[in-house]
Amino acid sequence: MRTIAFSGLLLISLKINAQISLTSSDFADGGDTVRMSQTNDPSIDYFTTGPNQTWDFSSLVASSQVLKDFTPMTGAGTFALLLFGPFASPSYQASYFINSSSLPLDQIAQLAGLPIEAFDQVSKVSSTGVTSIGNILTTGGTNFPVKSDTIEVRYQLPLTYNQNYFSRGYTNLDLNPIQNAQWIQHRSRSVEADGYGIISTPLGTFNALRIHHLILETDSLYIDFNGFGTWIPIPVPAVHEYEWWTNGQKEPLLRISTSEFGGNQTVTAIEYRDIYRGMDAGILENDLEMVVYPNPTSDMLLILTDGIWDQYVITDASGKLISMGQYSQWIDVIDLSQGSYFITLHKGPNKNTKLFIKE
Repeated sequence: MRTIAFSGLLLISLKINAQISLTSSDFADGGDTVRMSQTNDPSIDYFTTGPNQTWDFSSLVASSQVLKDFTPMTGAGTFALLLFGPFASPSYQASYFINSSSLPLDQIAQLAGLPIEAFDQVSKVSSTGVTSIGNILTTGGTNFPVKSDTIEVRYQLPLTYNQNYFSRGYTNLDLNPIQNAQWIQHRSRSVEADGYGIISTPLGTFNALRIHHLILETDSLYIDFNGFGTWIPIPVPAVHEYEWWTNGQKEPLLRISTSEFGGNQTVTAIEYRDIYRGMDAGILENDLEMVVYPNPTSDMLLILTDGIWDQYVITDASGKLISMGQYSQWIDVIDLSQGSYFITLHKGPNKNTKLFIKE
């Protein structure tokens, strides 16, 4: 009876204190490492939200893990330190940089003809927010740091229930002298703290603030073909991120990412804070070999890959969804009009994209 009474008091206590506020101390800073597990559940509930909610995700089972390393700027190259180090203007004095998979590296590498080894996001954490202040792209062993001309606010702090805000980001990366090419990224982020309550995950039970991000992005690449320059759009679908945060955990307790096609959302990644479970890190986007053949093709597309995939998505050069379905080694594209297309394979947090031509 005492145990039952104690459990009841604990639940009451959690509910009373469920509405929390996030400050800069709740987010990772330079030198932090955070272990996240990944899983795959296309039917996971990311719609339920509001005040005084109880979310039960305790049955999630990890398929892989990764240790996120929020590297301080002392670990960056000389040029990155000049742009984002302690002597930069206050808005650009970075807290850390971390590897990011937000850029469609496969498309850029193919179109620009560049070997891209890494793409890092540079961030600043302050009492008023967490901002994306630039990027570091590594190609051919050379680092290309670039400031964002318009700084995107990922988290406006302090952050509480019913708070909402809108932010834009603009970045222009010039790849000269390695290549006569430029990459431009326009992003907009609409954020709403749309719920609070108690969440249970494999890590435990916590008071939580639920946050919904809608991210719209337009990327384009300028390439010089034998003296003739042209801008090529890179398709990026609308992205939703649903996050459950608590105090002091440095990353969300749970993050569910979806891509939106034709008004419908498809779960593309699920990750959550976890203890070490002896698993290897998840496979990154560019670590998987993928070949499409024949290319160009007139009817069938053969996918040769060392990855295991759940779904494929085909988009045209403008980013418009053409078709999607369950992954198969052979995909029928006979009904497509002549032109250039991108095919993207998905499984959990992993994805791979290739360009193909329909004759």
